[in-house]
Parts: sequence; structure tokens; C-alpha cells
Amino acid sequence: MDRPLGLLAELTYRCPLHCPYCSNPVTVPDTAELALPEWLRVLEQARQLGVLQLHLSGGEPLIRPDLAVLVTRARELGFYVNLVTSGVGLDESRARELADAGIDHVQLSLQDADRAAGDNTAGARVFDRKMTAAAVITALGLPLTINVVLHRTNIGHIAAIADLAAALAADRLELAHTQYYGWALLNRSALLPTPEQVVAAEQAVARARALHGGTMEIVYVVADYYEPYPKPCMHGWGRRHIIIAPDGRALPCPAAAQIVGLGIDNVTERSLGEIWYLSPSFTRFRGDEWMSEPCRSCPRKAIDFGGCRCQAFALTGDAARADPICQLSPDHHLIDSAVSSATPRSLRFRSNPASS
Repeated sequence: MDRPLGLLAELTYRCPLHCPYCSNPVTVPDTAELALPEWLRVLEQARQLGVLQLHLSGGEPLIRPDLAVLVTRARELGFYVNLVTSGVGLDESRARELADAGIDHVQLSLQDADRAAGDNTAGARVFDRKMTAAAVITALGLPLTINVVLHRTNIGHIAAIADLAAALAADRLELAHTQYYGWALLNRSALLPTPEQVVAAEQAVARARALHGGTMEIVYVVADYYEPYPKPCMHGWGRRHIIIAPDGRALPCPAAAQIVGLGIDNVTERSLGEIWYLSPSFTRFRGDEWMSEPCRSCPRKAIDFGGCRCQAFALTGDAARADPICQLSPDHHLIDSAVSSATPRSLRFRSNPASS
């Protein structure tokens, strides 16, 4: 059996932003966040299990005052440590503290290249603070990835976004179409780009790569709803990654908690090794024995692993069905309907759980 390579530690659901495409749950469980000793135990167990990469995320991980302690311990254990952040709160002092603790890489989210548009999408006046965060990251010699979630409103700004990322001395720009879970699914009709926008975006990415490819890697994550086949979600269910929610639930992917009856275990009650090898939430869709047609006899099942289980559940109510993204799925009409009915409308902005 594969050992996990990556651990995504969602340290908190709290966040200073209100992005309408956020994949965090619309309704956050009323449970306490893991305390520092519990997170340290998770890190030790993950390293024993073979995990190499640690991604510290949220919500906004900078809200945790013990973040530098976690980074220090993770580096002692031998992890490659990546911080996934909005940049709000990442001033020179905090950035230096994390650099001294051993952070390896920072992934900074931007909403747009334009201040007003970016702040509007974030639901907060944060653009300038993000620019400050990018400057202090590169001044400390830390590798910087700029991440931008693409949707109907900003998909036409790819050239300006790439120019801004290059001006910020980013090593990598990730342009990722919205994944429709959580708040993003709630706002899907308003966020889905038009087919014409998707074609234009692909052309804009090609031009940006030609212009900036010598100094900055540009990663483009395609729009699921416009692809004939699904992506190999998480490189296969329960094969490479573990996600720990703020309350300690262990998940094979960030959206898996929505699947009713999955049998999710918590790291406060069971070791990470037991969860990886034995928990129903990790074994339920591992391999291909769970598949029905058309996936079971499809030659692509070793390529895309049947697609996304969370997407299948969100759209059909059955996590074992073929991902409706696939053109061979009997539920593909749900995608066609979503695309044809997408229209500009008011967004529901993410609400945040109370600070704990």
C-alpha cells in the first residue's frame, strides 16, 4: 500500500477574508481547534508514517500564535514546510520569525491584480497588506508562489495577474479554476466562467508563459466543468495525502467531510497510522473495487481513478457514482445544466466562525 507523501494541516477555519469561492465548509462544526500538543503529536505520527511535505493552511494559519513552534518542530522532524496564507498578518517581524523557525516556502493568495477588484472579492481591504507580505517574503530569500483562484470576474485578468506576480519576484504562479465545494458550490452560478472565457484564458496563459516563463513557472489548473474527463483527484483516494481538519478529523481530501456515512476518524481518538491503513474514510474508495459502470470497465480508471468522490456526492448524493464531470458519466447532464444556467448574480460572501 502507498504511504502518504503530504499532510495538509488545516490549523483553523478562522480567516480575515470572506472569499465567495472558499472551499471551507459553509457550516463549521462547533468544536474546538486542536491544541498545540495535539498538533505536535500529529506531526510526529505523520513523519513516522512517511509523510515528507507539510502544508500549513486554514482558514488563515497566521491566526495561530503557536505557528512558529509548529514550524520549528516540523523542521526538526525533517518535513519540507509550506505555508499557505492570505498574507494578512505577515509583516516583517512575523515573516522573520517563521523564516528563523525554518519555513521552506510560502504560498500567497491573491484575488486579482487590481486593488479594488481584489479587495471586493476578498470582502476586506487587504490588497496592500498582501503586497507587503510578498515583499517581506522575497526579502528574506524565501521561495514564493502566488496562487489565484480563477472565476467569472477575474478570468479575463490573467495577463495583469502574471505581470504582477513577476513584479513581485514570484518563483511560481498557480492559476487554478474554482473548485466547487463549500462556499464555491453555493456561489457556483455566479462564479462559473463562460466557455468563451475559458478558451481566452488558455490563450492568455500561453502568452504569459512565453513572456515570463524564463523567470517564473506558471501552473494552470484547468476548469473541471469544461473538460471531457475528470482530473485524477488527489492522485487517487487515500493514496498520497492526509488532511487534518482544525478539530482533528482526518480526511483523504479537503472536501470529504461532506460525504454522509464515510466513517471519519479523529486524531484525538486514533493514531494517524491506524487511520491511514484502517479507517473507513480512507479505505472506502481506495483502489477500484468500489467502482460501478462506466468506471469499472473504463481504461481511464488507472488515470483518473473515477474522478472526484466529493464532487460525485455533492452533485448526485452518491459518492460511488462516476464523477459527473466525465463525458461518459450518466450524470454528465448535471454539468451541462450548471454551465448553461450560469449567470452573473450577487455572491454570498464567506462568513467566519467566531474566534476561539
